[in-house]
Amino acid sequence: MSKKPVVLMVLDGYGLNERADGNAIAMANTPVMDKLMKECPFAKGNASGLDVGLPDGQMGNSEVGHMNIGAGRIIYQDLTRITKDINDGTFYKNEVLLEAFENCKKNDSDLHLWGLLSDGGVHSHITHLYGLLEMAKREGVSKVYVHAFLDGRDTPPASGKSYVEALEAKMAEIGVGKIASLSGRYYAMDRDNNWDRVQKAYDSLVSGEGVQAESAVQAMADSYANDVTDEFVLPTVITENGKPLSVVKPNDSVIFFNFRPDRAREIT
Repeated sequence: MSKKPVVLMVLDGYGLNERADGNAIAMANTPVMDKLMKECPFAKGNASGLDVGLPDGQMGNSEVGHMNIGAGRIIYQDLTRITKDINDGTFYKNEVLLEAFENCKKNDSDLHLWGLLSDGGVHSHITHLYGLLEMAKREGVSKVYVHAFLDGRDTPPASGKSYVEALEAKMAEIGVGKIASLSGRYYAMDRDNNWDRVQKAYDSLVSGEGVQAESAVQAMADSYANDVTDEFVLPTVITENGKPLSVVKPNDSVIFFNFRPDRAREIT
């Protein structure tokens, strides 16, 4: 039996769905793919949710797909594992996190929580931030400041305001936390060495430099009024009596709650 070459070709973002509304693939003319599916062995697979180690109903993404293909089995993703740890209480015993909280208590310093404020599940999940806020409450850390990076790529482009409102409601419910800054992921989560963008986000976090606003919700509304959606929100510092609520200082603790590393490296 002669050996023939085999090619594994990954078409990133190409999927099959019977719904035609908003479905570029279903609406397109695809003679090559049509021919291959008609004349060659063909099967459909699932690339989201439990089938790739994500929560039920959670959309997949390139990293998740590649990991499962490479492993040849279901790999439970960080999103799933962290969520499970929060639900069963293991999260609140994490030694590294406990060290960060203990540092704040020891030095009477601020705890900074920053990351992508989103339920897109690609880089972060808002429920993980909620878990950290709950942990801060349990550990008796009161000076907690959230630096929210806005999404608009893995979520609708003008949904960030609703996430900010949900976060403020959750902080009020738990009884700890304030939003200290906002920044679109275009600035805070660059991965292509656009250091001028990263610098703007960094300056807002460390030096309190950037657009100033007294309310995070109003800052989002103002950004939308200027036709600037979530991903591109300018680094914005939330102020009180004309001064930043908090910036990163010596002896503070910082927890970056993104679980995917590629867009976390530069700002870190």
